[in-house]
Amino acid sequence: MIEVTGLDNKKIILNADHIEKMESVPESLITLTNGRKYLVKESIEIIVEKVTLYKRNIFTVNIQEASRR
Repeated sequence: MIEVTGLDNKKIILNADHIEKMESVPESLITLTNGRKYLVKESIEIIVEKVTLYKRNIFTVNIQEASRR
């Protein structure tokens, strides 16, 4: 899950695994696999960094848990 900021300054938590595409319009438009769209303040580059960090954390935890077994 990643946290982004809507145009109304409210925080939105999105499932990073459901992001289908992103466009810069000049805000960032995130389209999810279910067709829902979100306009957010963060740049596409920042969103990609958040998704990368989220995925890295998941895989790091899974690798650490597997090595303990």
